Amino acid sequence: MKTAFVFPGQGSQSVGMGKDLAEKYLEQANQILGFDLLKICFYGPEEELKKTSIQQPAILAVSLAAFDLLKSKNIPLPDCVAGHSLGEYSALVAAGAISFSDAVKIVHLRGKFMQEAVAEGDGAMAAVLGADNKIVEETCAQVGNVWPANFNSPGQVVISGKKEAVLAAGAKLKEAGAKRVIALAVSAPFHCPLMQPATDKLRIELDKIEIKDAKIPLVANVTANYVSQANEIADLLIKQVTAPVLWEKSIRKMIGDGVTNFVEVGPGKILSGLTKKIDRSVTIN
Repeated sequence: MKTAFVFPGQGSQSVGMGKDLAEKYLEQANQILGFDLLKICFYGPEEELKKTSIQQPAILAVSLAAFDLLKSKNIPLPDCVAGHSLGEYSALVAAGAISFSDAVKIVHLRGKFMQEAVAEGDGAMAAVLGADNKIVEETCAQVGNVWPANFNSPGQVVISGKKEAVLAAGAKLKEAGAKRVIALAVSAPFHCPLMQPATDKLRIELDKIEIKDAKIPLVANVTANYVSQANEIADLLIKQVTAPVLWEKSIRKMIGDGVTNFVEVGPGKILSGLTKKIDRSVTIN
């Protein structure tokens, strides 16, 4: 029986997460970032925690505290790891490819760069439920300025782009038979070409840190395939900002290679829910 540890991304946060678990990591993050991330994480306000540049290091710190807890209980290391968007950084720290201190700095800046890439209110994201992936892709191409951003599970694709284009694509997809189109409360249109300015800035910052070969294979968002070489990891982290997250394919890849047990490591249960929709036969913890 093979096990995978999966690490959540944005949207899994909640005020109070990590209490009695993540103090050490959050205090370390405070020193690195120069502001009180622990206070925001534990006590809010919620609006502050929702900010991309705050949310990303907070989720990373709590996820890695949870990973440490699993190790302290002598739970064996997984056969592979994966993380949803931001969660890929948590997975890379767990795999020994990036240090925690470097990851905290990078995800804080990543969030800031993503926030700055598109003027507030110009971009949007929406979850499309009950539509075929191909129809979503074709509709986005027809409308223009909107792209599939996350292929999460069967019948759940998130689209991202200019606000008007996301609304137009959502209306067309409803006409084409989508069950629901739900606007997401996000601060920027992630994982689409509009994030290119963030990519350029992130490349400069990634060049400043040490990325090592991963000790545990990572299934990358961009390719839904394994990566462990340091130079490949860096390239994929840059591409990840503008490319869609191939989460369903990533889970199916691991299952196809014998993974039968998935452990969600971090706040919330979003990835557990997606995995159940992808394949109910696997064990989810």
